[in-house]
Amino acid sequence: MRYRTKLHRQRPPAAVGRRTLLRGGAALGLLGAAGAVGCSRVPTASGTDGGNLLERLRKLGTVRLGIAGEVPFGYIDKDGELTGEAPVLARAIFQRLGVPKVQPVPTEFASLIPGLNSQQFDVISAGMFINPDRCAQVIFADPDYEVMDAFIVRKGNPKNLRTYADVRRTGAKLASGSAYAEIDYAVDAGIPRKEISIYPDQLAGLLAVEQGRADAFAGTSLTVRNVIRQTGSKKVEMTEPFVPEVGGEPARGAGGFAFRPDETRLRDAFNTELHRMKKSGELLRLVRPFGFTETEMTDLTAEELCS
Repeated sequence: MRYRTKLHRQRPPAAVGRRTLLRGGAALGLLGAAGAVGCSRVPTASGTDGGNLLERLRKLGTVRLGIAGEVPFGYIDKDGELTGEAPVLARAIFQRLGVPKVQPVPTEFASLIPGLNSQQFDVISAGMFINPDRCAQVIFADPDYEVMDAFIVRKGNPKNLRTYADVRRTGAKLASGSAYAEIDYAVDAGIPRKEISIYPDQLAGLLAVEQGRADAFAGTSLTVRNVIRQTGSKKVEMTEPFVPEVGGEPARGAGGFAFRPDETRLRDAFNTELHRMKKSGELLRLVRPFGFTETEMTDLTAEELCS
């Protein structure tokens, strides 16, 4: 996923209704359209010199962030403001790099990598999981968080679903989000891909479980926890977080920022500031309002996750 999933210093609302979340999705679309009209693409140098995007962004004063409208990773809040774990972190780091403004470019999660590589925006700021398939298409900064998986299930968890193996064993109807890593985890556990229902985000997944169209919606423990809390749903609950497996080995769910393959200079400069914030504890202070804790902090590297 993760999906995953806004950058700011504002706290997300403690409780918002489903209609408010849906209005936020509409705001995403409007802002995306506005961004496409009002901001021209920033061309970048290709080749082996590491690219010149950072210098160009400094001159422009603005970096465009690709987001996917996923709480708590990157989204537009009910007031139309860009917020979330990734955008807040991006704002802090790019200010240090001499780029004072961030502009959201909303898109669907599955369109993030194509959008980045076609220069619709400059950086993916959506809490995207780092894995070998994605590393073949983009380059990543080191991860800024690590999470486990969890399910949204009906209240009382009537089918006792705790892992993907439980879903396979019971024949339960599984759902997940568009391009979420959880889909591959489920397939590795023996669940046919064609039998997994795909929804645009975790809110749609929660509604599917409420309405009986799915027995479980798979996402990260963070996104599952947040959507249940924010909707206030009394019909569903979250399962205990668990570590999924791929090929019999634990799958580390860690996410970070993605850059075009030629832009190694920008990625390296970003990494330098990210490591300083990890060491000082500033990273955790920035993302704690979005539900992140010491448990989600990680020393994994992109190189480890890409190999």
